[in-house]
Amino acid sequence: MGHHELWFTELLNNYLAAPAQAVLNLVGMQAADPARPWANFVAMQILVALIMVVLFALLRSSLSVDKPSKLQHVFELIYNFQRGQADEIIGHHDGPKYVAFAGTLFIFVLFGNLIGVVPSFESPTMFAPVPAGCAMATFLVYNILGFSSNGAGYLKHFTGPIPWLTPLMLPIEVISHLARPMSLTIRLYANMVAGEKVTLVFLALTYFLVPAVFMGLHVFVSLIQAFIFMVLTMIYIGGAVSHEEH
Repeated sequence: MGHHELWFTELLNNYLAAPAQAVLNLVGMQAADPARPWANFVAMQILVALIMVVLFALLRSSLSVDKPSKLQHVFELIYNFQRGQADEIIGHHDGPKYVAFAGTLFIFVLFGNLIGVVPSFESPTMFAPVPAGCAMATFLVYNILGFSSNGAGYLKHFTGPIPWLTPLMLPIEVISHLARPMSLTIRLYANMVAGEKVTLVFLALTYFLVPAVFMGLHVFVSLIQAFIFMVLTMIYIGGAVSHEEH
């Protein structure tokens, strides 16, 4: 897993090694092989992002009220589902404002999970830096939204309902919030690695029907993990933007 260079990674290393190395030098990092700085999981993230951009560009160009395409129907269903979750978790008033962020995370994580089913590709979410990056994005966004929505009053979320409980509640809440990105990372990373290893084991044992069952299970786990990531993101945002009087 990740030891061989995928064809898309090879393409980036052949033609875009210099820009990648320049970026690494800018942040004070060094690739294991400076001549081939692109790692598989980074290349797969870029490919997932490109697929999303092309897909949404095609969707945007074919939007129609009178004759919606099948692609439009699919994404309308996805959006309505995400909107329903946001309304339920964050609230009817604020929920729709945050569908774009949580919904984009859902699509990125889902595509990142599922691309590993395609031969000659790997799921970037099987590599800890990718779930960690998504988790840190969630962490930063919900805290920024908390401060922008409540100002300094956001700090009351960390102090508890009664002033004399603050010395006890503050460290508990700080540790709890700092643990959230770790929890998001480990949950997604561990499930995707486990699903991949189970599939590979059964592929090595037999090529008749049984691997297809586990590939189906892998797809199911991919959907569930993307859904959980989105829901937890909405829960964190909902808690951050809620006002004390509510």
